[in-house]
Amino acid sequence: MSSTPRAVEWPTVALAVVIYGGWLALTAFHAVLPLPVVVIVGAWLVAWHGSLQHETIHGHPTHSAAVNAAIGAVPLALWLPYGIYRDSHIAHHRSPHITDPRHDPESRYVAPGRARRWVAVIQSTLAGRLLFGPALAIVSLAATESRRLRSRPVAVLRDWAPHLAGVAVVVAWLEVTGLGAVRYVALIVYPALSLTLLRSFAEHRADIPGPSRAATVERGGLLGLLYLNNHLHTAHHDRPDLAWYRLPAHQRRHQARLVAQAGGVHRSYGAIVRRYAWRRHDVLVHPDLGAPR
Repeated sequence: MSSTPRAVEWPTVALAVVIYGGWLALTAFHAVLPLPVVVIVGAWLVAWHGSLQHETIHGHPTHSAAVNAAIGAVPLALWLPYGIYRDSHIAHHRSPHITDPRHDPESRYVAPGRARRWVAVIQSTLAGRLLFGPALAIVSLAATESRRLRSRPVAVLRDWAPHLAGVAVVVAWLEVTGLGAVRYVALIVYPALSLTLLRSFAEHRADIPGPSRAATVERGGLLGLLYLNNHLHTAHHDRPDLAWYRLPAHQRRHQARLVAQAGGVHRSYGAIVRRYAWRRHDVLVHPDLGAPR
């Protein structure tokens, strides 16, 4: 993470205003909107908010970590505390063994023989990832946090107390608007998490070279905007301090090196869907842990 002071990055501030303003407007006026509009726009905004959180974790849009956290920590998705996401993602970038579940907290991989292996199998195809991945991610977080509560209760309280306070405010607003927390989770949060899991589905592979074991999607299209150019994932790992709107220029300037360094290059998200909708992306038992191929 960069610690160099920087001017306020106004494109990201404007993005935050659009996301929060759009979310407030959508939830306030959901009753007069067609249900498909509520689902599509709501899922987009909550997934977009996840991308905004990612930016704030990497030190944007200001030089103040406190201000950035205040911008990103509003729990629109309800389920994941900002502090847990921040610590996990920083550890992911600092890991010398990305994808290895012993060192990378964001790894999708598991060790052979463990009970979680079936969870990895379910999510090895894109269809399984999108349909069941959100529920499995929430269950996995609950299991991890229940174990952490026994060993590090103060740390759990530090992460969950502000998160639950924020959730209480969000849920109160949802009840006032008549949307309700249950419908919000079913209609907006779950599909939003599926959209996020589409982005991360092919970002890393354990069996490819390079320090980040990261792949790049050449043409992000509209989803590139949703993911704030994180489809250029090799470029992001190369320069994690760069703001989202500067990544495409970095990719163009270093195209040859980044393509050579990329563990994989996908033409588009459409190509990923066509290739992996019903076909596994790879074996999610980590090869460095003796997984059978």
